[in-house]
Amino acid sequence: MSWELVYQLVKKIPRGRVTTYGELARRLRIRGGARVVGYAMAACPSGRGIPWHRVVGAGGRLIIREPYGSLQRRLLESEGVRIDGARVDMGKYALARPRKQLGRKPAAKRPRLRAG
Repeated sequence: MSWELVYQLVKKIPRGRVTTYGELARRLRIRGGARVVGYAMAACPSGRGIPWHRVVGAGGRLIIREPYGSLQRRLLESEGVRIDGARVDMGKYALARPRKQLGRKPAAKRPRLRAG
């Protein structure tokens, strides 16, 4: 299996932002989910400009083992991503999903009822 689609999507993650293995799997509709994306990232070729360090575990956890774990931490911090313990604040640094991919239409505004 070719991981090229995974790598193309990872290349689109801007500096200072992160996404999760599961989110990549959802966006690409990869069967096997986050685990399969993890295999793809583990096989990530060097020298092709793929920012592998911007992919983290669920909830922003840094799950890559040493020696690459400390490298991931340094690379993220050099991009301005603040790491608390072994987690990235996903509320602040997560790559926002476009509304189209949420699978829901925006809720219609309901008129407010006034008492009285």
